[in-house]
Formats: sequence, C-alpha cells, structure tokens
Amino acid sequence: MLKKKNDLKWDKLDNTAHLFPVIAGESMSNVYRISVTLEEEVDPELLQEALERVLPWFDGFRVRLRKGIFWYYFEENKKPAPRIHEENNYPNQYISPNKNRSYLFRVTYYRRRINLEVFHVLTDGMGGINFLRELTYQYLRLSHPALMEQVPDTLCSDTSLNREDSFLKHYKKSHARPYKTKRAYQIKGEKLEALELGLIHGYMPIAALKAVSKSAGASINEYLVAVFIWSVYQECMHGGTDRRPVSVAVPVNLRPYYHSNTTKNFFVMVSAVFEAVEENYTFAEILKITVDSLRSQITSEHLDALLAYNASNEKNLMLRMVPLFVKNIAIKSVYQTSALANSTTITNIGNIKVREEYQPYIKRFHAFLSMSKGQNIKGCICSYRDELVFSFSSVLEDVSVQKRFFQKLASDGVAVVIETNGVYHEKM
Repeated sequence: MLKKKNDLKWDKLDNTAHLFPVIAGESMSNVYRISVTLEEEVDPELLQEALERVLPWFDGFRVRLRKGIFWYYFEENKKPAPRIHEENNYPNQYISPNKNRSYLFRVTYYRRRINLEVFHVLTDGMGGINFLRELTYQYLRLSHPALMEQVPDTLCSDTSLNREDSFLKHYKKSHARPYKTKRAYQIKGEKLEALELGLIHGYMPIAALKAVSKSAGASINEYLVAVFIWSVYQECMHGGTDRRPVSVAVPVNLRPYYHSNTTKNFFVMVSAVFEAVEENYTFAEILKITVDSLRSQITSEHLDALLAYNASNEKNLMLRMVPLFVKNIAIKSVYQTSALANSTTITNIGNIKVREEYQPYIKRFHAFLSMSKGQNIKGCICSYRDELVFSFSSVLEDVSVQKRFFQKLASDGVAVVIETNGVYHEKM
C-alpha cells in the first residue's frame, strides 16, 4: 500500500524493480504485454470508462516514478487515467515516465482484443494478469448489463492488492553465489527496422501437449524449453559443437514457495543450460539435459539462495547510503555482464483463470516480452481453458528457429495453428 509522508503518498520499489529504470530506454523498453481476446468487438468508450473505474482500486498502478537521492521510488499519480486508443504501432515500446500522464502502463485495443502493456518496474506477470482481468470484468459488466445482476460491481474476492516486498520479508542471510556469468551462445542475424517487433503465436491443445510431455518424462514447461534449445542447436549450430552454451533463462514465480500473494515483482531466474561439447545430440538427450538442469535449480535450498543474493545489496546498510547516480553506474556495469549469460528468456505465466460468469465472453489470452541485451528472440507461454499459446517475440528477420520449434511440436503429435502480427507474414 502507498504510505503517507508529509501528506504525500509514496511507495518503495521492490527488490527486482530497482534494475528496470536504470536500463530501460527506447531500444530496451522492459515492457511486457498481456492481452485478452473477446468474442466481440471492443467499444473504446466503454473500455475507457472501465479503466477509469478500475484504476482507483489499484494503488500499485496508480503511481508515477520519481528519482530520490538514494533510490527511485513511486509517488501517487493523481492525474486522470491514461487515454486508451486503438493500437497503431508495434507493441511493447518504451513507456516514458514523463508521458502517458506519467503512468507506467498503457491500454490499447484492436478489434476484439484488449492489450495491457506494463513497464516491469510496476509488477510481474501476476500483477499484470490481476489488473487486466479486473479491467476486462468491468468492461464486460458495462457492455452487458445483464452481468451486473449476476456479479457485484466490485473487485473479485480472489484479486490481490497486496504490495509487500516479499524479497525483503523472506530474506535470510546467505553467502552462496548462485548465479553464473559465463557468456552464452547468442542468436544473431539481420535485424528488423528500429522499434519493429515480430510476433509469432502458436495455438495448441493442452491435452495433446501434456500427453507428449508426460510420455517424454517432462513437464510441459521443460518440454517446450527443450524444444527451443533443440531448434537453436539444429538451425544455428547445425548439430555441431560450440564453446558457448545455449542458456535459456526461466523466471520462477516465488509466490507458491513462500505463500505470498504480493502484486509486486517476486520472481528469480534459473537457467536451462545445454553445452554442445559433442556432435549430433538427439532431442531425447537435449530434453534430459534440460530437465536435469532445471530440476537441479528449482529446489527450496537454491531458491532461498537466489532470493538472498538478490536482496543482499538492499539489506547492506553501506550500499543503501550510496547516492543513486553511483548505484546506477554500478547496476549498469553488472547488468552488461550478466545479461550475456543467457541466450534467451522463456517465461510461463501459467493458466489464466476467469470467473465462470465471464467465460462465454472471453476467447483467449496472449502474453509476450520485449527484447533485452543479447537476447534477440524470446518466448512466452500462457494458457486459458484447454488451449496453450506459445508466443515468440523477435527483432531478427530470420524465423528459422521459430519454424523448427513448431515443426518439432507437430512431428511429436501436437497440432499447432500459427498466427503472426504481419512482420513475418510471408516467412512462415
């Protein structure tokens, strides 16, 4: 919750969020998108009204970013809600703290789709889902008055407004250094025009995907990460050897492990690492390496160490007293090194659940990420009801990795329907 100090409401950034204002800019926005596709065309006036009604409920979105002497911080934003508009540009572009009425998110629409784009400094995927879901509920209540009689015009009881910094709450001192910074294999090639972002969505039935993954002895997440590594190995390394490993960063939502329901960022990164020290690895071999790599890291002991390491600098009294401009120099330097330790990021925001009354009006959800240093292609997984969507975002012209990825799924018996945002229309 926002705190009062001299009649001014403010809030601290969470531990993870300190990074994003330092590194964000036009070329690396640190903005992600979650969108919902309805069964009907969006009415922009009703969507604007829905946003104006919902925003006051969410202190975590009703803020602006300010620069202090020692840290960035959030200040209550008393301006009217940002204006929604029809999507007319490439997605996930930088959200300037001095524009958009100083809000750190934007809402757009296109035909039947409502898009929520969020500067990661505010929250991670869970917080984004929370907000988009309530915005959608409010919009549907306004556009379908009959719903008003079925559900109250308030927040759902399962929508969290908790704004604790769970990193600091669950911090336990540790001397472990759980992160490695060995430079990873980089997926390179000719790039799209500046600010262009190519998107490819693959729609697939969860039941078929679950059956294939289970038969291979893996979870759906492990299987999809392994298929991506296999695709890079085949298309970029051509089945040969390379001194740099393919390293896939996989964000782990810490809330289930620490019984938290915070809507601030609360995740750590683990990495599935494949080193091509020999030639002609089979997919089964890459899958086993992926599964072993991830499972060895997603343990309570290792997650404790990651949490402690992430929070340690903020707990250090001497470092806390270092001026912000000096901290920024140090943060940028560390980031420049650590960012190249991964080839890509694949995040799974999970199965998005909506209340039964709203299900007939909602077709599906999408989610995807913006690019970061050294990572020219990323993947994002989300699911709704019986369908899973795997979304690639990329700034590369070549789509051979994405094609190989979906071809592998199809050859394993998973039916996939492909959709692009037009950038790759003739390439798939």
